Amino acid sequence: MDPTKKREYFRSLMNKNKCYHPGSVFDPISARIAEDLGFEIGMFAGSIASMTVLGAPDLIVLTLSEFCEQAHRVCRASGLALLVDADHGYGNALSVKRTVEELETAGVSALTIEDTRLPKTYSNEKTTALLSLEEGVGKMKAALEGRSDNSLIITARTSAFSMTNDEDALVRAKAYEAAGVDALFFAGISTRAQIELLNASISIPIFIAPKGNEVMDLTYLADKGVKICLQSHQPFSASVQAIYTTLKALREGTTPSNIKNIASNELMKEVTRSEEYERLTKDYL
Repeated sequence: MDPTKKREYFRSLMNKNKCYHPGSVFDPISARIAEDLGFEIGMFAGSIASMTVLGAPDLIVLTLSEFCEQAHRVCRASGLALLVDADHGYGNALSVKRTVEELETAGVSALTIEDTRLPKTYSNEKTTALLSLEEGVGKMKAALEGRSDNSLIITARTSAFSMTNDEDALVRAKAYEAAGVDALFFAGISTRAQIELLNASISIPIFIAPKGNEVMDLTYLADKGVKICLQSHQPFSASVQAIYTTLKALREGTTPSNIKNIASNELMKEVTRSEEYERLTKDYL
């Protein structure tokens, strides 16, 4: 599917009075599975990208080019409209502009740029700090300038609810909305009171990565202007456990025919789009 059509579809979802759980994906097969199961949106997180591409924890050691390459693989393999976590934009405001240009080319439908000071700096501080409001606004404006397809959704992300306080989170939300972003993403939000505060104060779509279960109600969230609610990234962890369990069993002497929870031949054909390749083989080979 043409990237612009995916982006227009994503935007059409934002105009509905609904809240969606995106499918957490990390490669072409997981994206196709999410699409086949009916997920409207896919989510590719920076933390999962770091583990998938590098086998490294989420310490911002992944490069922009590595992230874009994997996002492109996901977009190319499926019709899923993809939201990606572009972390801090891989540098300062100029880097943010470049990040948007590259991710747009990769085919993503929406991206988030956060106002956290990343990567971790040389200091004795145990927690990561937020950027100044002025620098955060500068990054959001640079992100908007980097966009050439206006259907691409630029989202400002902040963890202020969990890192500073509700008042600071609201100030940042209003400033980023005024800068012109299409949506606001709040990580670490934990109470309905915080949701109510946002609903009363801003008018653009809200995305959340909640902490705890108090706000995990799609009907309630939809009524409060929340369009996307993350469910964390269990699919990748589940895949790691499945690989570990299978390899351990084989190493310990279990015969291949006795390995449990293996995808059927039918499922493997489906996720690899075998019928399409059979058609192409017949037509051209």
